[in-house]
Amino acid sequence: METRIKKKRRAFVHTDMCVACGCCQKVCPLNAIQIWNGIWARVDETKCVGCGKCAKECPASVIEIQEVAS
Repeated sequence: METRIKKKRRAFVHTDMCVACGCCQKVCPLNAIQIWNGIWARVDETKCVGCGKCAKECPASVIEIQEVAS
């Protein structure tokens, strides 16, 4: 029997291109995104479930949803 590794999804912010507009923070249902020092968005990986709302809302398209091994 094959063992499957369950993968979880998480948001990843390309901080070098983030403009810290706060759009992602406003739509996150779990408050998993904070604007750090007014410079870029930072994702709390313990809260993020990878729903993708932040990535869809980001006007700079710098957030992607990635699969991570659990």
